[in-house]
Amino acid sequence: MTAPAPWERAARGAMLLDGAGRAAPTVFAEMSALAARTGAINLGQGFPDEDGPRVVLDAAHAALDAGLNQYPPGRGRPELLEAVAEHQRRFYGIELDPRREVLVTAGATEALAATVLALVDDGDEVVTLEPFYDAYGAVIGLAGGVHRTVPMRGAEFAVDHAELRAAFSDRTALVIVNDPHNPTGTVLDAATRQLVVDLARRHDAVLVTDEVYEHLLFDGAAHVPLSTLPGAAERTLSVSSGGKTFSTTGWKIGWLTGPEHLVSKVMTVKQYLTFVNGSVFQPAIAVGLGLPDEWFAGLAAGLQRKRDVLADGLAAAGFSVAPSRGGYFVVADAAPLGFSDAADLCRRLPELAGVVGVPVSAFCHEEAAVEHASRIRFAFCKRTEVLERAARQLAALRV
Repeated sequence: MTAPAPWERAARGAMLLDGAGRAAPTVFAEMSALAARTGAINLGQGFPDEDGPRVVLDAAHAALDAGLNQYPPGRGRPELLEAVAEHQRRFYGIELDPRREVLVTAGATEALAATVLALVDDGDEVVTLEPFYDAYGAVIGLAGGVHRTVPMRGAEFAVDHAELRAAFSDRTALVIVNDPHNPTGTVLDAATRQLVVDLARRHDAVLVTDEVYEHLLFDGAAHVPLSTLPGAAERTLSVSSGGKTFSTTGWKIGWLTGPEHLVSKVMTVKQYLTFVNGSVFQPAIAVGLGLPDEWFAGLAAGLQRKRDVLADGLAAAGFSVAPSRGGYFVVADAAPLGFSDAADLCRRLPELAGVVGVPVSAFCHEEAAVEHASRIRFAFCKRTEVLERAARQLAALRV
């Protein structure tokens, strides 16, 4: 049996170092390097290959020309703080004080890292769903926390409520909920959302919601922030970013909203991470958040069409394709093709089909990785012609 790659050991054990004490590369780094080396279509890492709206890009140029090139205020530029607060009111009816209840961060990843480092002490337990975005396990480990996970089961990645209840204890300090969910594309149902809130209240835990795919929903699904549920607002920190919505992942402009006392604790840590960031990009994302409703609807509709192109290609190739109701990704099971080890298949896929994906096992600890061993996550946030070419190549897959 082939020894696991460093990123496999890191993901499954929430470790940051490989066996030789070196920093372990992420699965995204390895698979993107594989795509570059082989010339394969990179459907592994979740970044678009098209620029965002022209008005947003122009706003960044204007900010640069206006000389906004020095440190912005610690909490963020006023126009972005106000735009985030207005976005939450406009889409979800959430009322926020932009000066006290909003914090701009270096992407959603920094918001999550600063939150965990601020609110988790040695031995505190943090609950997430599993599979989970790999940064969760890493920052929980950095904070000295104990990572408790709730498995997502079956072809539709369902959450069993008994297993959800069992993950909580009086040592639960934090619950991180990613909805829409990466890597599975799942959108939580109302009963599961409410149970998460009820359990957080029962165990006096803080809720942290990773909502970066909030505008990327398909098939009539609607985003419901946990903070809008009864009893949740006073204990919820909501995290999002402009990178996914406006195809500006390299700008790293994220934000966090919630009760002032919690936001202030996170800012105390954030100022020692990046201090501040993205001065010229903050006004541009503020412009994006003010785009009309039809623009956001068109964004989701366009991505749904792209999802269908890729999902149809995967199905034609013989994969079993799971439903994707939100986000950038579709999960395909290679077991019908005779593959039980998706990590091995992902390393061979550039040769077999000229396409790169990411094994879902890389988003799991060791026990859960077994259940998802034959599944691969593919990104569909690419130009339609690229997806059509990938679909043709996958449909002609020879194994």
